[in-house]
Amino acid sequence: MTDDTPRPANGAEAVLLGLKSHGVDYLFANAGTDFPPVIEALASLPPGSAPEPLTIPHETASVGMAHGYWLATGRPQAVMVHVNVGLANAAMGVINAASDNVPVLVMSGRTPITETGRKGARMTPIQYGQEMYDQASLVSNVTKFHYEMRYPEQGEPLVSRALAVAKSAPEGPVYLSLPREPLSEAIPADRPLAPSARPAATPAHPDPAAIEEVAQLLAAAKHPLILCQRGDPSGALAARLSGFAAAHAIAVAEPFPVRNLMASSHPMFLGYDPKTAREGADVVVVLDADIPWIEALHAPPASTKIVHIGPDPHFTRMPVRGYRTDIAIQSDAGAAIEALSAAMPMPDDTTEARRAEISRRATARRDRVAGISEAGCEAPMSAEWMSRCIGEAMGEDGIVFSELGVQPGMMDLKGPNRVFSNPHSGGLGWAMTAALGAQLADRERLTIACIGDGSYIFANPVACHQIADALNLPLLTIIKNNGMWNAVRRSVVNGYPDGAAARLNTMPLTSLEPAPDYLAVAGASGAWTTRVEHGRDLPEALERAIQVIRTERRQALIDVRVAVSDSH
Repeated sequence: MTDDTPRPANGAEAVLLGLKSHGVDYLFANAGTDFPPVIEALASLPPGSAPEPLTIPHETASVGMAHGYWLATGRPQAVMVHVNVGLANAAMGVINAASDNVPVLVMSGRTPITETGRKGARMTPIQYGQEMYDQASLVSNVTKFHYEMRYPEQGEPLVSRALAVAKSAPEGPVYLSLPREPLSEAIPADRPLAPSARPAATPAHPDPAAIEEVAQLLAAAKHPLILCQRGDPSGALAARLSGFAAAHAIAVAEPFPVRNLMASSHPMFLGYDPKTAREGADVVVVLDADIPWIEALHAPPASTKIVHIGPDPHFTRMPVRGYRTDIAIQSDAGAAIEALSAAMPMPDDTTEARRAEISRRATARRDRVAGISEAGCEAPMSAEWMSRCIGEAMGEDGIVFSELGVQPGMMDLKGPNRVFSNPHSGGLGWAMTAALGAQLADRERLTIACIGDGSYIFANPVACHQIADALNLPLLTIIKNNGMWNAVRRSVVNGYPDGAAARLNTMPLTSLEPAPDYLAVAGASGAWTTRVEHGRDLPEALERAIQVIRTERRQALIDVRVAVSDSH
């Protein structure tokens, strides 16, 4: 808090003033009977002294929007939900944020502890029915910090500590439980308050001896390879990595990416397939990638040297992760690349020969995927063709939030942070909600949610379209509609290729037919809508949707009929 910050009168005001003073712009809220002191504080505090409260009609959307806002801005936001039932709905979003290393401050009310005698004590039957012995247990497994507020003067210090922990690498969600009594209780005027300026911890820097060892390995390697999966919101890591790879002719691939780093046209970029990229690789640097390959399918040979670099190179939040590790360097990924750049010898003739070979492979990949996508312009179209069309429609700075949606390898991505894919935790309904958060951060930027039809249903689309309408968010939603949960169908086919289920026309527990009228769902909140069944019609539909977004400033939805695929 600054000298201009009002003195909080009670616990709720202390929390809200603390949020604002520590950089939180928005409070994504889904209110309940635990909220009266918070709502009263919002009405009582001077304008601008608290985060802007936004009514979010489903908890999945509230956490997803905070997630997407951070991806777009690098600024963590706050969520507040209703006691244990709201927290249960929010838990999936917290799981996704933990998997994606995204800092979010999640708060929930807590059923009043007292029955009589205190302000905020119980007044309704549900305040008996909703109490738990350990409410934090709903999210304690996937948060970096959790605590229950006890006294009103704790409001700002708890917010300060929680946000500092959330923003310190490896970033992640944190949780505060807020009972009504300390939110309601007055802070005596004579009680001293000590506002705390608590920044995130500075990034870790690598051990110089380890960096020297890795630099020697890379310099001696014939076919070095870097595998990465996510960058930072500012794009700083992507810029350093792109320059390093170009200077030293080191191939880069992004298996199972969650935030793209490399421009598609970068001459050292080999795409997204871990098997193809690692062919012949003798040194592999795994750069802050929790799942660099699938052990049963892509594990490198024993002769390959494996280096893992990241804030937590062993990914200790994962109970089982058995990737072979010859060197593990705990470091901010960007700092490690910068240190390696300083330690590497000057390029020589061997480097230049390797550069030519990697460039040839990169060009061949781009030519190959162009042919694959072109071949999919049919009825129904392929996901590859759909992805190419979306990539062309995005322009220079559009972004896509994808959940079982686009194929990044088919797109011409101009730089980092153009495609955000669902976290590996797989909590469905994420992409549309995160896209809403990113659109809130920049209403002028073309923001697209491309999601499977099953994921669209998981997103609670009635709530999402209402949010877009209420907050004037001109989001473009594209439904990749194949009429089923194809990920489930593929898993069965892969597990039992000759089984009875694979031979059926309709596999049990996979069909989403008869499909609801998705256009009507979006249209109920004022969206412009259309349905596309042939690939040749998609570019025109995308152009029309973007025109509506630009000129009418309202959301749009395209229902795209896509062929069933056995590979994605």
